[in-house]
Amino acid sequence: MIETGTEPESRAERKLRTRRAILDATLELCADSSLAALSLRQVAKQVGIVPTAFYRHFDSIESLGLALVEESFGSLRALFRDVRRSAQHDEDIVDGSIDALVDHVHRRRDHFAFIARERVAGPSSVREAIRREIELCERELATDLALMTGTDVWTSKDLRVLSSLFVTVLVATAEQILSTDRSEREEQVIAAVRTQLRMLLVGVYHWRSER
Repeated sequence: MIETGTEPESRAERKLRTRRAILDATLELCADSSLAALSLRQVAKQVGIVPTAFYRHFDSIESLGLALVEESFGSLRALFRDVRRSAQHDEDIVDGSIDALVDHVHRRRDHFAFIARERVAGPSSVREAIRREIELCERELATDLALMTGTDVWTSKDLRVLSSLFVTVLVATAEQILSTDRSEREEQVIAAVRTQLRMLLVGVYHWRSER
């Protein structure tokens, strides 16, 4: 018997590999279209599986879209949490969040492009999932912003307003980066968002909530 030096792939490993292939194929097929226009037969053909095999991994195209939404936001939220927890100064939250976002957009451009399209044109369940994920980003950020200088006298409502402003700016920044293929234009976008968020910080230090 010839030793190959490699262990045979288990059933669970094959299932995970096929699931990953389905997710990647969907991102590729959605590059010029919307999830709503996609059929599971297209996805199955792209992956090289029979259509019935699709259902071993996802109940529908919409459930596939929901998995992509969860995957896209999960890694980004983890990055933002790491940035905020390692920040030594308030400005570090701004600069670190922007740097993390830009790096993530470049490394996972297909995911961000998917989110940008589907939050406008996707199935209602996918649009709602994206809205909930953005809201979760805002809630997590609001919790950490409560530790910033001056926010100890803020109401929870005002903290949510501030976190919403931060997240809205970051989402818009990601979409602007996706829409440009010129490095100099991207640098202008990044410089502008740094200024915007630092202006917000100036406001933070002077704001007092009405109670």
